[in-house]
This record gives sequence, C-alpha cells and structure tokens, in this order.
Amino acid sequence: MKHRIVVLGAGYAGAFAAGNLARRLAPVDTEITVVNAVPDFVERMRLHQLAIGQDLAFRKLADVFAGTGVRLRLALVTGLDPERRTVAVTGEDGDDDGDGELAYDTLLYALGSSVAPHGVPGVAEYAFDVTGRSSALRLRERLAGLGEGGTVLVVGEGLTGIETATEFAESRPDLSVALAARGELGTWLSPKARRHLRQAFDRLGITVHEHTGIEAVEPTRAIAADGTSIPADVTVWSAGFAVHPIAAASGLEVAGTGQIVVDRTMRSVSHPDVYAAGDCAYAVGENGQPLPMSCASAGFTNMQATAAIIARLTGSEVPTTGLKYYGNHISLGRRDAIFQMVDGDVRSKSWYLGGRTAARLKAGVLKGAGWGIAHPTFGMPKRKRRLATASDRAGVRAAS
Repeated sequence: MKHRIVVLGAGYAGAFAAGNLARRLAPVDTEITVVNAVPDFVERMRLHQLAIGQDLAFRKLADVFAGTGVRLRLALVTGLDPERRTVAVTGEDGDDDGDGELAYDTLLYALGSSVAPHGVPGVAEYAFDVTGRSSALRLRERLAGLGEGGTVLVVGEGLTGIETATEFAESRPDLSVALAARGELGTWLSPKARRHLRQAFDRLGITVHEHTGIEAVEPTRAIAADGTSIPADVTVWSAGFAVHPIAAASGLEVAGTGQIVVDRTMRSVSHPDVYAAGDCAYAVGENGQPLPMSCASAGFTNMQATAAIIARLTGSEVPTTGLKYYGNHISLGRRDAIFQMVDGDVRSKSWYLGGRTAARLKAGVLKGAGWGIAHPTFGMPKRKRRLATASDRAGVRAAS
C-alpha cells in the first residue's frame, strides 16, 4: 500500500510543503493529499492591499497542483484523531461529498492562524481584520462605503498593523487613519529605521496613539484603557494571532498558545506521525526563543518538516535546516518600505534599507513567493526518492 501523507492547509507553509514532497518522493510509493477550505492560494501578506481596494490575482490550487500527483480536497477540517490517525472533514471537492474522514500515515498540520481578539469586548462584533480573504473582503466592502473624512483606527503596532495603516493612508488620503500602539511605535527598530518609520507616518498623515491599550470596541469608536474615546467608523484589529483549537482538542501536546509542541525537526513531541509547520507550530529558533507567527517562520518550518519527513521515509539521516532570522521587511505603502537587519537574538542591527529600493525588494520577495507556489515541482529530480523498507525506517526512527 502507498504511504498516505495528508497536509492540512494550503497557505505559505502547507502549499510549499506539499510541492516539496511531490517533487522529491516517488508517486509509486506515496499518496499526497492537501486539505484546504478555499479553492485558491491566498497571499496573506497582501490582504491589506485587497482590503483597501486593490485588485489581486488569486491562483487556483487545482492549477497549482495540476500534474504533480497531489490530490486536492476542498473541505473544512473539523476534527483530528491522532490515535486512529484520521482527520474529520466536511465539505466537497468534486470527488467526495459531505462529511468524511481521511486516514493518514504521516500528517503535516499547517492550518495557520486567525485574528486573536484577546477577550476584548466588541472585537468579534464590530472590528475587522486582514487575516483571511473573507474578512479582508468584508473590510473592503465597508471601506468602499466610507466617505471623505471617515475615520479608521488600526489596533496593533506590529508588522500587520504598520503595513495596514500605511497602505490605507496612501491609497485613501481622504480618510483619517490612526494607529493605537500599546507601547511606542517601532521601538524594536534601529534608531535610523525608527526615524524613517515615523517620517513615513507623518508624510501619510497617520495619527499615532502610543501607550494606548484598547479595552473595548464599539460601532463608531474604541475605548482605551484610560477611558479615552477614539473615533473610529472602522476599527481594524491587528493585535495578534491565534491558532485553531483543533490541535489542543485532539490530544496533541500543545503550548499555552495552542500551538503544537514540536522537536527540532518539526515533529510532534507527543505523536511522531504528526508534523507541524507555520503559525500552528511551537518551534524554538536558534536563539532559544519560540519562532514568531510569520511568513518567514512558515518558510523555515515547512522546509524542516518536509526534509524530516522525506529523510525518515527514505531511510536517510534527518537533516536540520536553519531557523535563524536575518531581518524584518515592512511595507509602507507601495513606494516605501523598511528592511531591518537583525542579529542572532533578533535584535535590530544599526544597518537598515529604506525607501523605494526597499519597496522594490519587498515586491520581489512577494513575487518570488507567489512564483514558488505556482511552480511547486520546479527543479523536479529525474529520479525521485523511493521509500525505504519498513525495517530501514524502523532503524532510522530508533536512531533519530
């Protein structure tokens, strides 16, 4: 029988991983199935552009995986039983209708994350976010109906908040855009990069409310911890991410964040047939700290997970890939950006790149990521690796 590999999620981590597995494993030995809730690959890093009205081209996953041997199942994941090695799904993909179960021999869990409301009253009812295409389209419709002088408050001073605020202010100068930061804006950047960031906010007319934690969201305003009322026809919540509770409910060992606790090879510490990649993996980087939820982490963890899966299935020594950050790349609209270099402890170095050059570099990174997704088997070896015998794999498991 073929070894059944199931990949849950086709975001940056899942889509790349499925392509790598298809590229390097012989189809005579393996059956690869990708489960995803929507038919398109969604470039999450560009959803703030979609929300403000820019037109983005979405790639059909059926086209992405055409000719690769990867089977696409369009469905929602509703449950996971790691003891029986099954995944419960609901939906249809043209081949299977309704609810069902998928059995696996190896599972790669890459379901990503969604917005984290942090229990703040009114976020679920009144706030918008850019963590998914449906939520970005909902925000797009609301912003399109907002007239001149309308007020937009972005909550959160992380990368998503900064990119969202600057994109909105550049694309819609008729709106009054503000950002609420729990601390100081860009405090983690080098002094020169931080000055560049503040100059960009000033140029775009963005109001910054520093040291302002938001305690409640209402239809036309947000309430700060000190009781201050901030006008907001639209509140965009970008104050962190949360993972789906399925992993915790399944009995997999998870961290306090709900992320799956993995070893250095991205394998679950409680269930060796399960791997995790992307935002849902609680992985420790080379600096001894958990990797942050980010596209860069999705790249690191999916490369490590696929390398480990392939090595263990083919009876090879398990390699380790780098888990080290080199910098943060922040878009400030379409014509400005910051690339901040960091050291091994993810502390900002003095050097940074800013302006149009940095913006072109960021555009190139996004284009490259999109191209990689669209060509999942590029560089496919002439001879794919065959699976090792059961005894060989047992020996590798014992050694690793």
